[in-house]
Amino acid sequence: MTTRQESRRGSPLDLAPVVPVVIVDDVADAVPLARALVASGLPAVEVTLRTEAALGAIERIAAEVEGAHVGAGTVLSPDQAKAAADAGANFLVTPGCTETLFGALRDTGLAFLPGTATVSEVLRLRELGVREMKFFPAEAAGGAAYLKALASPVPDVRFCPTGGITPERARAYLALPNVACVGGSWMLPADAVAARDWHRVEALAREAARLRDKQVGGTPA
Repeated sequence: MTTRQESRRGSPLDLAPVVPVVIVDDVADAVPLARALVASGLPAVEVTLRTEAALGAIERIAAEVEGAHVGAGTVLSPDQAKAAADAGANFLVTPGCTETLFGALRDTGLAFLPGTATVSEVLRLRELGVREMKFFPAEAAGGAAYLKALASPVPDVRFCPTGGITPERARAYLALPNVACVGGSWMLPADAVAARDWHRVEALAREAARLRDKQVGGTPA
């Protein structure tokens, strides 16, 4: 049986083709929103630390949503890393990474995806033993063509590209051998979340969960 500590250390990259990037303004929305995503086949849920409700949302999801693998995104400081871990996060995601932040992420004992945008950043983290990274901002930093070029020189690094990803663009990323999943928020339209239209969220999330199924022979179907 997997213990809670073991589950908190697991990688979010292998759970689904898409990691929803969630902004929660009202803690009351956290549980129904996460349940809609999990029910649709997207168990890894990244709650960004951009609102006052974020930590409370992580705590509620971790405690109340069966099957959720909740993470904290936009982690910018050691204090945020610790607070997210204390709230029950399973994994941490950063837009970039400094030495100080890397040490704090490692000290939590959780899985983490440090952000990279250049080859030098990838190689630096690789020297520190990291093999799973966020590629951000994906579209602005070179898109799928950039990651395709990295697959040959650093084949042992896997990425979760995030930033400007759409369902159409996601297929191009998921066809790459060094992309495990993508991060995105298109299944969470602002108007649907504001209206608490969880049925719409669930339908969009279900389509996102099927993106890997639409890959045929390693190329977009």
